Amino acid sequence: MKTTVSSKGQIVLPAELRQQDRIEAGQEFEVERLDRGEYRLVRRSAPANEGVVDWLLACPEKGFFVPIESESTDTL
Repeated sequence: MKTTVSSKGQIVLPAELRQQDRIEAGQEFEVERLDRGEYRLVRRSAPANEGVVDWLLACPEKGFFVPIESESTDTL
């Protein structure tokens, strides 16, 4: 597939690739220069539980999961 570098130096991943690999805005990638004119783009892993709350809230059994207010455990 072909894409173009913008005047800001941005490269757009074609929609077909984004859909196939479920790439969403905000996801991070590593870019590695392999050789002159050759690069590798690798999606960085998301945190282990990212999206779990949204997934639970989407459960078809209404009321199955109810988020509660609590302090963050990120600093533990």
